[in-house]
Amino acid sequence: MSATPDVFVALFSGINVGGNRIVKMAELAAFFGQLGCSDVKTYVQSGNVVFRAEDADAGTLTSKIEAAFEKKWGFHSRIMVRDVDWFRRLVAANPYPEAADAPKTLHAYALEREPTSEEIARLAEKCTGPERFEVRRDVLYLHAPDGLGKSVFANLIPRVLKVPGTARNWRSVQALLEMAENSGR
Repeated sequence: MSATPDVFVALFSGINVGGNRIVKMAELAAFFGQLGCSDVKTYVQSGNVVFRAEDADAGTLTSKIEAAFEKKWGFHSRIMVRDVDWFRRLVAANPYPEAADAPKTLHAYALEREPTSEEIARLAEKCTGPERFEVRRDVLYLHAPDGLGKSVFANLIPRVLKVPGTARNWRSVQALLEMAENSGR
């Protein structure tokens, strides 16, 4: 049995990082309920919300949630809303399946849009360490064998690529997909 198409995942960027822009997950879940969402569940403190929304698409939800979030908490957080099918494609398209067994070394960046070939080429010029990356549609996959925290290249991605996005490690990706597929059960 699979989840219905009205299941979404909201990926927040820049909340609860380094003790700044603190948002409690219970409050965030309640906020989604106030927006008319159902079956709301959060995952870890970095701002991941699985929810159901009737008659909506990811773009409309993103705009609605970002505006309401900024009004309620007083600061902007870029939010990427994706449906469960997007998460299924993300997992199925993983170009580094051998790294999935070490989920802290594999990351997926949900990008606001698909980067141009020029933007990808500019980023490729900076990838000189042990890291590898590949872009598939609006997802950047990064294998950082020494971990994201030690990766100089990972810190360059937002500045060089210039396509807004937010990263999740592979453990989080898999957990969010499982939560989305089990939403409402």
